[in-house]
Amino acid sequence: MVSSNSSASIREASPAPSSLDTLVSHLVASKRSLSSIEHVWRANEIVTSTRLHLEASVITSARTSFLRAGITTQLHTLQRVHAHSKAIETEGAEEYGEVLRTLDEADKRLRRTLGSLRTTIVEHTLRPESDQRKNLLDFVDEGGVDKLLAAVDDSANVAKEAHTELVDINLGFYSELEGIQNILGGSGLSMHRPSSKRSAGSSHSDATTVSPIPDILQAMEDRAKDMADNLESLVKHFDLCVTAIKHTEGGGDAAQRLTDDLPEGMAVGQEIASAPPEPITEQEREEMLGVLANDADQVEEVLTEIRDHIGEMEGLLENTTAYIAQLDEEHSRVLQAFRQLESLEGRLHAFTAQSQVFVMRWDDEKAKIDERMNELESLGEFYSGYLSAYDNLLVEIGRRQFMEQQMEKVLQDATRKLDTLHEEDSMKREAFKADYGDFLPVDIWPGLTNPPLRFETAQANGTEKVPDISKSVIQRAIRRVEGKM
Repeated sequence: MVSSNSSASIREASPAPSSLDTLVSHLVASKRSLSSIEHVWRANEIVTSTRLHLEASVITSARTSFLRAGITTQLHTLQRVHAHSKAIETEGAEEYGEVLRTLDEADKRLRRTLGSLRTTIVEHTLRPESDQRKNLLDFVDEGGVDKLLAAVDDSANVAKEAHTELVDINLGFYSELEGIQNILGGSGLSMHRPSSKRSAGSSHSDATTVSPIPDILQAMEDRAKDMADNLESLVKHFDLCVTAIKHTEGGGDAAQRLTDDLPEGMAVGQEIASAPPEPITEQEREEMLGVLANDADQVEEVLTEIRDHIGEMEGLLENTTAYIAQLDEEHSRVLQAFRQLESLEGRLHAFTAQSQVFVMRWDDEKAKIDERMNELESLGEFYSGYLSAYDNLLVEIGRRQFMEQQMEKVLQDATRKLDTLHEEDSMKREAFKADYGDFLPVDIWPGLTNPPLRFETAQANGTEKVPDISKSVIQRAIRRVEGKM
């Protein structure tokens, strides 16, 4: 007898054992070895269980793959929806930031203009002496600016609130998508294939695509067959032991007694033990005893191989059970992802509506902000014009001062000329009277003795003069006006 995987040939026939005790000891050992039938039964149970596992794994894998494919497709669709909403969020943030920058610049310009108005003191000669000193800002209503800026801030805050809501819902939607993706990404099985006669040393690292159970089942069937073959060789050895004892003097009773009480399921040796021994030659008996002695030495080796095989099969069964558990766990995760996806899709309308609400609110508030920004720009231009007009007023006063001075020069010159003419006329009239007055009657011309004409100059449109403003103030105003041109 040799083990099913052994390559050793039957040993050279050793001296034939003639002792009945020796043959009985071989029979007893052979009888004990038949208890290995329990391992063979267990091997059959394991193979059957593995086949059931294979069927279950095929069904579970198919369901999981179908669900995963559907979920992945839906995830891609939802990711595109999220990307669209995210683009709206990003565009809104950029537009909002640009509006704030424009608003900030306009506010700074207006504040600078108001500051210039506040620091520009009105020349005291332009105001009544009893009036307190005032700046240009005292002559306008600054409250309108504050109200306008407050209205712009209100619209900006409303837009910011709408954008914050969109950011929050986008973040929540992304978190749910990421959670589903993580569930799917966390799925995955890894399991080494068993070494076997068919695929020794092979391994498989992606059990989600190809199940390792078929290889395991093949390895189990190979081992179960080896165990059955080994058991069959043990049974043959047992029969040979019974036959040898029956052909030994005084061994009939021993053979009958030792073939009773065999392991359950074993019905071997009884017929041989109860039947009369068939006649054999002495040479045939010696050859039989030689084979028996050789096989008896290998009984323990065969038993060890059976135990090793059943141990390997138990280990493979544990791997198979663990793999099925992983498949079930993965299927549960995919189901969880599917339920979360269903929940998310149920709220998809609210999510997409939020982005539309933001667009409408932002467009509305942006229109208000643009309108008030235009008002703010107009107000800034008015205040800038007011400041520039005051500088031009100072320049105009300087011009009027110059013209008044020129008029006074002309008037002074004319007065001097009139006085000279008046004096010349008076002297000539006196000379005429001295030469001819005694000869002419007084009543010949009543106006003969009248004095010469005298002219006086007077301001025709009131007595108010141009305010007296220093040349340095006027020169600075001129430089500011020319700098703006």
